[in-house]
Amino acid sequence: MEYVPNILFAIALIAGVGFFTRNVKKLSRNIKLGKDVDVSDNKTQRWNNMIRIALGQTKMVVRPVAGIMHIFVYVGFIIINLEVLEIILDGLLGTHRLFSSLGSVYNFLIGSFEILAFLVIVAVVVFWIRRNIIRLQRFIKPEMKGWPKKDGNLILYIELVLMTLFLTMNAADSQLQQLGAEHYVQAGSFPISQFLTPLMSGMSESGLMAIERTAWWMHILGILAFLNYLYYSKHLHILLAFPNTYFGKVKPKGQLNNLQSVTNEVKLMMDPNADPFAAPATSDAAVPEKFGASDVMDLNWVQLLNAYTCTECGRCTSECPANQTGKKLSPRKIMMDTRDRLEEVGKNMDANKGEFVPDGKQLLDDYISREELWACTTCNACVQACPVSIDPLSIIVEMRRYLVMEQSAAPMELNNMMSNIENNGAPWPYNQMDRLNWVNE
Repeated sequence: MEYVPNILFAIALIAGVGFFTRNVKKLSRNIKLGKDVDVSDNKTQRWNNMIRIALGQTKMVVRPVAGIMHIFVYVGFIIINLEVLEIILDGLLGTHRLFSSLGSVYNFLIGSFEILAFLVIVAVVVFWIRRNIIRLQRFIKPEMKGWPKKDGNLILYIELVLMTLFLTMNAADSQLQQLGAEHYVQAGSFPISQFLTPLMSGMSESGLMAIERTAWWMHILGILAFLNYLYYSKHLHILLAFPNTYFGKVKPKGQLNNLQSVTNEVKLMMDPNADPFAAPATSDAAVPEKFGASDVMDLNWVQLLNAYTCTECGRCTSECPANQTGKKLSPRKIMMDTRDRLEEVGKNMDANKGEFVPDGKQLLDDYISREELWACTTCNACVQACPVSIDPLSIIVEMRRYLVMEQSAAPMELNNMMSNIENNGAPWPYNQMDRLNWVNE
């Protein structure tokens, strides 16, 4: 019976890590459905971007209130979870505060953890007020109704409960230390949880042990549950922000990618010495099977990684000039729709032994409307605003490319402009001679 708690803990740990591993494999498979793209260039700049943006949170603090609060949560949650290592070892070995032999260093660490836990609680309360009482505009957009809103609040509740359990566990532990309870060694500094100890004054040793053990178990089981909840939540960015910022766009924001097959044709057309009839036949491999993208499988894997990394913070949408002027476009919705469609494709594959069976749906029209796509001004405001280097514009451009090059479905204004460029060398409906009339004047 002595080892029953250790066995139960090992079972819970294996189950939690095993389920998380399964979800990671599924996530990796879905992302790899995208087309291959070469992102092996500019390694130094990519590492700098990851350290500066993902680790350093430099783009978060552009908006100071949210940025500073997020740093509290980010640093607090990561550093406090260093204690999880001790909890895991204690649970497996049947020890208590295994690292207490570190002495003053251990005391400093526990005290720091408590201060950070308190700052996390403060930040969570501020975030909840901003979402539910102040109701900031970017949190009440149409795409944030239903599950996205519930998810945002649920994460805050989970973080609040986990931090409260951590402080409650320490408060009961400190009381047991003072009572000289067996196995509860004198260790740790408790600058925050000491204010909870008056609530436990007069309690028996067994009662305090029950509180401490209950909080301990709920804290670690809550962390394992949270770990597996990430796959279903916008907080997947906790894990994906680092690779996403590394693989993010390193070219100038205004530089769009060109299709190589089209580039070759244009070069041939513009070369006065070229003989198009003598040109070697283009190999089948050089001709894309589809121009642009109509579904998630037509996008590249970095764009699909972007979709899973989206934090749903809405900074992109709040900066979008099209959205600000009442247009239907929301860059955040573009990313959420891409992720939702990718998840639908993944579930289709799960139900069909790893093979995708056409379901009559696609990202274009079924998730993202043409009105949204053509509202984009390609200004890159959304790309600049994103705190984790997501590029909604690249998806919009690929889908517009499909509409123009595959379906000839560009708006009339755009068709007129392209016809004018072809015939007159300019977007305006005037021939070259008319455009030079001002010289004679």
